[in-house]
Parts: sequence; structure tokens; C-alpha cells
Amino acid sequence: MKAGERFGSTLQIMRPRFKPLIAGAVISIVLGCDASQDSSGEAQFRHDVPGAVVPWTDESFDTEDNKFTFAVFADLTGGERPGIFEIAVAQLSLLRPEFIINVGDLIEGETDNVAEVDAQWDSFDERADRASAPVFYVGGNHDLTGEVLQGVWDQRYGRRYYHFVYKNTLFLVLDTEDNDPERMREIVEARKRALATVKTKGWASFGQSEYASMPEQSGGNISAEQSRYFQDVIAANPNVRWTFLFMHKSPWLRTDEKQFAAIEQALSGRPYTVFNGHVHAYDYLERRGRDYIRLATTGGVQFPDLGLSADHVVLVTVSDSGVDIANLLMGGILDKTGRVPLDGDSVCFEQADCGQP
Repeated sequence: MKAGERFGSTLQIMRPRFKPLIAGAVISIVLGCDASQDSSGEAQFRHDVPGAVVPWTDESFDTEDNKFTFAVFADLTGGERPGIFEIAVAQLSLLRPEFIINVGDLIEGETDNVAEVDAQWDSFDERADRASAPVFYVGGNHDLTGEVLQGVWDQRYGRRYYHFVYKNTLFLVLDTEDNDPERMREIVEARKRALATVKTKGWASFGQSEYASMPEQSGGNISAEQSRYFQDVIAANPNVRWTFLFMHKSPWLRTDEKQFAAIEQALSGRPYTVFNGHVHAYDYLERRGRDYIRLATTGGVQFPDLGLSADHVVLVTVSDSGVDIANLLMGGILDKTGRVPLDGDSVCFEQADCGQP
């Protein structure tokens, strides 16, 4: 079954150039006539307008028992810009998703000092805990490159790749830093040299580095063991209504990649959507008839030359009729006072608009 045969999927980028009031109030007026009932027999909508002529369009409300909304945020790192993630957490609490997930690169991680890595995670955990919904973690290269970072993750969070099912919807969280130890050491050393150059010459020098030319830098890696795990999970959940995949890098960009291709093959015939990050510029790709969406930033360094590089969050609504995906630019998510939360009105969320270097 192809995605378009039974389930629909829509994608929108909300890009306001004014400052609309996003967070409003839902007002229920309970009067006389019973127009509909919920499963308990209680009236959901009542009014006192007699007859068939009414001043509204329909009484089929957009509500389903199986509908839910979750949120996704993008990369924080590469030089996290202060205050952005905190504002995003406050905005997500206004939007009230049932849970929040991401696409990796949650800490800078550019150290072999375990105490420093722990301190970075302590900072992220404390800020993520302010959200009004659970936050699911996805590892990126800043989080998982090398034995030290992997060891800290393993101790603090356990599994680097995992799955869960929520309301008959399957969620797959992949680890695209899944390299064998010898190759990982080579990547770590090349990455250290590249980042040292960036500190002295800026991000423009990164593309000329040895690390930038490694296939693992652009597409990451998924081991055969991880691939088998997800193939087994997919086989064990044949009747879910949708499957979502979250990962940091794009394995399909590697010409030599086979393990992610096997996961894609296992997913063929069912509707699914892929989210990833890493490049810090938004991109939409239709691949195998499915949506592959690369997010931009939620506080990470921006690269306007690569495309839409702006701070945003994503709201995904799942129902029995399909999936709707809305991108919300952080500069347009305002609280009830008409302002960006946490005094964020003066914050630059998109370098291309602000003229910031």
C-alpha cells in the first residue's frame, strides 16, 4: 500500500513576516440545544439557534479519539546561540504537543573530559525538563562521536537506538554514528583537526577539511546489527497506521550504504516519514514516494548559503485519516501578550533576515 492510497500527508512551512498571535484561547459557550455527544453521552457542542439556518459552516468538528500531535526540534550545536533553545521550550509548552522529539546534536561535545561532557548534558537536561511534555532524545555526531561521548551517553541514557509505539504509531530512533571502534578513532581525530581549524578560520574552512570529505560526515553510518534490530521491529509491528524515523545524518546520501536501504525495504508498502538534521538548513525530499525532511536549527549555528537556515519547531498531527506536518518559525510563535516568550522579541532567529554574521 502506497502512502497516498489510504493515508494522506501534507507539509507546510509557516513563515510569517508579521507577528501574529499564535497562542490564543479556546472558548466554549454552553447554551441550550444539543448538537453532538461524546462517547459518554455528554454534549460536546450546544447552542440556542433554532432551525436549520445557522451562522457557522459545519458541526463536524476536527476531533478524533485517535488523533494526537507531537513536536520536533532541530540542531542546537556547532556553536549554540544562547537563549534560543530555552525560548523554543517555552513556545512548545504553549503549543501543547503530547511529546517532543528531536534530530540530534543536543550538546557541543567537543571534549574528551568526562566531567565537561556531563556538565553539558546537565545543562541540556535541566532546560529540556522545563517542557510540559516528555522529551525523547536522538543522538547526533556532537553527542556520540568517540568512546568518551558514547560512554557518557550509555551511562546516562542507555540505548543509542530504540523504538516505541504510541497510539498505534511506530517511532524509530536511529544512531547514525554507529561505526566500528577503529573507524570511529579515525573519525574522531579528523574531526578534532577540522574543529581546531574552524576555531581559527571560521566555518568556511570546514568544507576543506579531511573530516568533511569522509562519507561518515555527510551520511553517517548504521551497523548491520542496528539494521537487523529495526527490520525485526518493523516486522513485529505490521499493523501500525504510520511509522516515523528520526536520525541525525542522511544515510541514503552514501553511495556505499546498504544497511539503511534494508530498513527502507522493510518499510516498503507502508506509510512512513523520515526526519533528520545535521546540515542546519531545511530541505524536503520525496524519496520512495515518502517524505524525507531535513530540519534546520533550534539554536545551532546557521548557514544561510545552504538554504533556509532558521530556528523553527515542527508540529506533526497524526490521525486515522493521515499525517499533517507544520513548520513553525520561532519568530512567529507568540504568547497571549503578543510577544515571543522569555523576552525573545529582540532575538535573531534567522541570520539571513537579521543581517547578523
